[in-house]
Amino acid sequence: MTSRLHQLREQYASLNIDAFLVTFQPHLRYLSGFSGSSGIGLVTPRSAFLITDSRYTDQVRQETRRWKCYISKNGLFEELRARRLIPASMRIGFDGNTVVLSQYRLLKKLLPRAAFLPKVDCIEKLAAVKDPLEIASIRRAVSISDRVFGEIIALIKPGITELDVAAEISYRQKRLGAEGDAFETIVASGERSALPHGRASSKKLERGDLVTLDFGCVVNGYHSDMTRTIVLGRPKAEVKKIYTTVLEAQEKAIGAATSGMRTCDLDAVARTHISRCGYEAFFRHSLGHGLGLQIHEAPRISVRSTATLQAGNVITIEPGIYLPRLGGVRIEDDIVVTNDGCEVLNRSTKELLVV
Repeated sequence: MTSRLHQLREQYASLNIDAFLVTFQPHLRYLSGFSGSSGIGLVTPRSAFLITDSRYTDQVRQETRRWKCYISKNGLFEELRARRLIPASMRIGFDGNTVVLSQYRLLKKLLPRAAFLPKVDCIEKLAAVKDPLEIASIRRAVSISDRVFGEIIALIKPGITELDVAAEISYRQKRLGAEGDAFETIVASGERSALPHGRASSKKLERGDLVTLDFGCVVNGYHSDMTRTIVLGRPKAEVKKIYTTVLEAQEKAIGAATSGMRTCDLDAVARTHISRCGYEAFFRHSLGHGLGLQIHEAPRISVRSTATLQAGNVITIEPGIYLPRLGGVRIEDDIVVTNDGCEVLNRSTKELLVV
């Protein structure tokens, strides 16, 4: 945690700030280790202060080191003023992507003589490069999701509802040691599988359905995210074609991913293959995203991204094709970017499973 604070402080001169106010919980956890749902941090050149409420009196002291912790009596920002942690005329950076207008107005009201300056991506770019302990937590989360996928296949049959499948996935991940689901599990079958983010519904699975399963779990605060698509009964020729196309696109992207590559170029590897196969209009989202203390974080793997991959990035590779009235196919793995390529964390089969 100390090195993370040092990396943040190294940016102060170029940002023209004297300190940084941390209000976004994943960022506060990244810098301090504190996992509570309520808290703010102030990082000055020489000190780090953390303010939370009385629910976390014991927890904050157990989870943090080298942070001076205060328990708020009347509100987090109010405690910041009461403790006189921000002198008049101090220039305070804050995350311009997450602080809402009401928070900014309250800060200006409470501390009118301080300058509050929005700065973006100061912490995101640090958190995008994972250390070995972070990767170990993600690896464990991926292994749990992989194991659950292996177990859940036996339950996929006509008559079971999407909600039933989603509930089984959630239960089994927690039974294997996950803290919780990484996000609301996606189970989309039949024509609904053409919805990239189709929430599980009361629809019953039917013979001939494509079934997309997109799920993940959390270990030590870190997320996994995987997708597999299976078919109930004999697949149609078009289903086989789009499945093969998506799998080839994913494997090409995984083979190309390496440190120093632009993320828009990585997206283009998969998108170009899908386009050449005639499905350009049916790949409707970006190729992937970073994983960590958030389910979606930097770097973004999209046509519009200007980021460059770095060793230590953990990202998803998840191309998809979605055909109205037929269904959709998406295949997703989590990978760690290295200096000479990448490591695929998932071990689940990507063959077209017919059940």
